[in-house]
Amino acid sequence: MSAQENIDQLIAGLADWRGKVFAAVRRAVLAADPEIVEEWKWMGTPTWSCHGLVAVANAHKKTVKITFAYGAKFQDTHGLFNAGLEGNARRAIDFFEGDVVDEAALTGLVRRAIAFNRGKSKKK
Repeated sequence: MSAQENIDQLIAGLADWRGKVFAAVRRAVLAADPEIVEEWKWMGTPTWSCHGLVAVANAHKKTVKITFAYGAKFQDTHGLFNAGLEGNARRAIDFFEGDVVDEAALTGLVRRAIAFNRGKSKKK
């Protein structure tokens, strides 16, 4: 199966609120840039890359988490990051039951992550 098919299957298997939230997160990520690539890594983890790793998402028992590989390196103008704030590189957003995904704000955050990656790759 392709990465897209694996992620489709993952979302379909989440019959509760997590499936809807995961689908909204995915839509927001994919809307950020036409060059973004969905991947299925590390024995079943959805990831998105564009000029390097952008984000990883997982559905847990009580949360849907999206972790940005270099989230500490760019501005979160909408204050979406609410987890992983203690690290020097990664930042995450935990969505809980009842949370609404601000897809426009999340898409903007993904765009800043991609811009960071593009700048990083030019320095090499």
